[in-house]
Amino acid sequence: MNVNELKHKGLKKWVDEAVALMTPDSVEVCDGSQTEYNHMIMVNIAAGLATPLNAGKLPGCVLFRSDPSDVARVEDRTFIASEKESDAGPTNHWTAPADLKQTMSSLYKGCMKGRTMYVIPFSMGPVGSDIAKIGVEITDSAYVVANMHIMTRVGTKVLDVLGQDGFFVPCYHSVGKPLAEGQKDSGVWPCASMDKKYISHFPETREIWSYGSGYGGNALLGKKCLALRIASVLARDEGWLAEHMLILKLTNPKGEVKYVTGAFPSACGKTNLAMLIPTLPGWKVETVGDDIAWMKFGKDGRLYAINPEAGFFGVAPGTNYDSNKNAMEACKKNSIFTNCGLTEDGDIWWEMIGQGAAGQEVIDWKGNLRPSPLKDKSLKGQEIAHPNARFTAPARQCPCIADEWDDPAGVPISAFLFGGRRPKTIPLVNQAKSWVHGVFMGSIVGSEVTAAVISDQVGQVRRDPFAMLPFCGYHMGDYFQHWLNIGKKSDPEKLPKIFFVNWFRKNAEGKFIWPGYGENSRVLAWIFDRCNGVTDNAVDTPIGFLPTISAIARPDGVSEADMKEILNVDIEGWKAEIADVRKNHYPKFGDKLPKELYTELDAIEERLNKA
Repeated sequence: MNVNELKHKGLKKWVDEAVALMTPDSVEVCDGSQTEYNHMIMVNIAAGLATPLNAGKLPGCVLFRSDPSDVARVEDRTFIASEKESDAGPTNHWTAPADLKQTMSSLYKGCMKGRTMYVIPFSMGPVGSDIAKIGVEITDSAYVVANMHIMTRVGTKVLDVLGQDGFFVPCYHSVGKPLAEGQKDSGVWPCASMDKKYISHFPETREIWSYGSGYGGNALLGKKCLALRIASVLARDEGWLAEHMLILKLTNPKGEVKYVTGAFPSACGKTNLAMLIPTLPGWKVETVGDDIAWMKFGKDGRLYAINPEAGFFGVAPGTNYDSNKNAMEACKKNSIFTNCGLTEDGDIWWEMIGQGAAGQEVIDWKGNLRPSPLKDKSLKGQEIAHPNARFTAPARQCPCIADEWDDPAGVPISAFLFGGRRPKTIPLVNQAKSWVHGVFMGSIVGSEVTAAVISDQVGQVRRDPFAMLPFCGYHMGDYFQHWLNIGKKSDPEKLPKIFFVNWFRKNAEGKFIWPGYGENSRVLAWIFDRCNGVTDNAVDTPIGFLPTISAIARPDGVSEADMKEILNVDIEGWKAEIADVRKNHYPKFGDKLPKELYTELDAIEERLNKA
């Protein structure tokens, strides 16, 4: 489609202004077709940026290697530019929006010289869903276009829904590397230096401006930028929830179905849970989403969730057929790999992939030849695949994808799960006594530091409330209040029940007590029953409702004594937990920390003192 064919006057004006500022050699409006996707891949191959993989093993797959300076989110270059600094809060990087736009506009001037500007209309969520939102990303990266094809719904059908005056989130993106006449990328990943990288969010005007990075969520602006940072502000203002949560479908042996979401900090098994293969006979787990959930109230008063994404942007190292068979199957074709190793026979390789590499040598993520055989674990800094190496795979290819994953109406949520990596204190599972208690549980989510570079951090809990700390587009104290407000305006009988899970308890020898992975289905079965109104499978404790010792079917290797250990209320440990929250965590949010959470903190402490 030609730019002049755009029917939305506001969109056309915005694109015209971008063209005048960025001066690309040409402009293409993306139609979302397979032909277009194939063309983007060929453009990258021709530029020396993409390597086709072995079509016999990985049909339709390619490998990219980014610049070593452009391998992950850059938190210190990510900004929430609200009009008031106090609205951004202490956990976000704030810059005055006018100053930031002036700085970035100077960088954008002429930034696409020698390149094509791609205009990507995309829908976060099924096209036309009442829960979905539309964004339009302008980019000079064919890599971004190809990834957005997989991660979102792109093209003409989105423009049809947008119409002539519909709402969209405008997203600027440039790799920040204009080309002189006759200059080519010639196999060198295009990006700017670290001090010129900006990932900026303007909450009041619902804008995203990104410059200098071509990697991941820095460049695929539908992901964390729109789906969480901007969407969290929209959700606050419009009365819904935009959360860093998986969505899974649980079916019990009777054929009854419930949908569950879960928020977990990184390295806590979130994707593995979303794609879990249950060990419990007769139970079935299916994936609706692995990373983000948008939830709005239906006419029946229940929360309905969609997965706003259309693909998986998964961390490759550590993913294998034992840890996540479904993820491995999902990325076997039509997928994009970034910063993985390349074997002699054109296959990919990463640490803990669970298989050797064909041939005598492998090319690492920096393009260097390395000898084979390879080890499952490499020394830090010497990895074959970058620790944040990724695969981008269409969700429809996942063997356990639920039929409802693309339903515009969403799925009704029965439970929220929160969790972290906690070797002690936190039990295997406990249920909140109330909505406010559940919000308290979400607000103290964290993982214990077990191998920190700074030795005095070992054993401390690094808090990541609701697993949203890097992704909330406004003050976290106001975010907690929004969750409390959702509870106040809703029928408590129709709200999801809230649970806290911890697969990572260790014994005195430092070994995991619970086997995790597929065995976590046993905990999900208990949660299912609690949502189904079963009451004789739990005991009331100072920290919430815990399963009775016999309520969860024990897997092989887990004794009754083990169950007593991981379902025990560690009174002294919890007193220390409460003290840490009171002294080190809640004060960070100042006077915006809702009083209800301090009241809940006092109530739990009082119950612990009486126990």
